[in-house]
Amino acid sequence: MSKKNSNVNLKNSLKNFKDSSNVFLRFKTKLDSLNKKKYVVAVSGGPDSMALAALCKAYSNYKRTKFYYVLVDHNLRKNSSQEAQKVKKILKKRNINLKIFLNKKKIIRNIQAEARNARYEILINYCKKNKSKFLITAHNLEDQVETFFIRLSRGSGLKGLSAMKTLTKIKSQVSLYRPFLDVKKKFLTKISKYAFGEYFKDPSNTDMKYLRTKVRNLKKPLEKSGIKYEQIFKSIQNLSMSKNTLDQYLNKIFKELIKRVNSEIVINFTKFRHLNDDTKMALINESVKQLKKNYYDLRSSKVNNLIKNLNKRGFKKTTLGGCIFFRKNANLCLKAEKI
Repeated sequence: MSKKNSNVNLKNSLKNFKDSSNVFLRFKTKLDSLNKKKYVVAVSGGPDSMALAALCKAYSNYKRTKFYYVLVDHNLRKNSSQEAQKVKKILKKRNINLKIFLNKKKIIRNIQAEARNARYEILINYCKKNKSKFLITAHNLEDQVETFFIRLSRGSGLKGLSAMKTLTKIKSQVSLYRPFLDVKKKFLTKISKYAFGEYFKDPSNTDMKYLRTKVRNLKKPLEKSGIKYEQIFKSIQNLSMSKNTLDQYLNKIFKELIKRVNSEIVINFTKFRHLNDDTKMALINESVKQLKKNYYDLRSSKVNNLIKNLNKRGFKKTTLGGCIFFRKNANLCLKAEKI
């Protein structure tokens, strides 16, 4: 099939039913507002990311935009490499060139979290190499609600319960963009089927040893009880608005209390002690992020334990999030832990 015919068929496939057309128009409006020339697109082979690839390709027919499609193979499953190559062939039929990276880091514990960190590290480096400031992922409405429940189960506060943001800066030069947080998975699955005819299911998505899988299985009983995911999503949006207001306040606190001195972060401990616990937690997380360039917050239980230890008279030093915390005069300091 010629490149022209392939592109025409892809565009027509998105017009075959109203829902896909609406999803594409909203997607197009969002990318138009960003107005960037280059994007890196995270692909896994699942229906969500395949739909994202299809929509990006369709968008490139309307506007001259460069999309780099990237799949990270962790080689954690027996057939993962074969599946990656099959995804590459499926996309190639639509003239989508998929770049596959093999993650060489060994992942033994906390598999999903470590795999996610390794994947983002590879994707961010690829963004920088190709001078793209935006990485696009296919997180959808169900992912957003699942994230809310996971954080609820861990006792998260406002920041955690506002779940994922549409646009987040994950490195100084790269931002993560999630255009589908308000889109139901069933629509993305339909788009994927229309565009490619097939997709792959990750077996880990049904493995009950993972908390996200357990949370995912709550959807049917919740909806039978009259609790719809759309309602929960609206609550998440309201929480997010409140979080934005809080962030403005916290940013002022960060600027006042956090200083960078060479390879160390220095916190005014006198002022720190007078903050409430939520603000202390936010400040600790921000300090670690500034020092380690991390994207995700630390577990709230671990940060709480650190705050309790800081208040003890005999406190000298402790480690958390790859950082060493210690007192120096009237300041609380942290430096990167040597590996």
